[in-house]
Amino acid sequence: MKATGRKKLIIAALWTELCLTFPALEAMDEGFEVYIVTDASGGTTQQAHDMAVQRMVQVGAIPVTWQQVLLEFQRDWAHKDTYEAVMGQVLEHSGVYGMGSGLRLHHAAQGAATHPGVNA
Repeated sequence: MKATGRKKLIIAALWTELCLTFPALEAMDEGFEVYIVTDASGGTTQQAHDMAVQRMVQVGAIPVTWQQVLLEFQRDWAHKDTYEAVMGQVLEHSGVYGMGSGLRLHHAAQGAATHPGVNA
């Protein structure tokens, strides 16, 4: 990781209290800015997960969700090279946000003239 020169890490892991916590704490000790994907990691119990997340946040980890990561990577819907793949994930896995995005896409396909404010 050091060889890349990058200082930000996004980490998710199988067990929050072990596989996520230890690498996150060590990376922060090494000067990395660490983002922990809390909903893509799981604890042996809900309490174990929650306490591990709190521990990492206490020392500077930044909790995020998988959807935040995806949408920050996309950043702008004008990025057409990744638009279809990202929208596929959003529509399939993002609950109400995905349903709303699908509705906006449907209205946009119908034409902004027939659905005022869709592209606003």
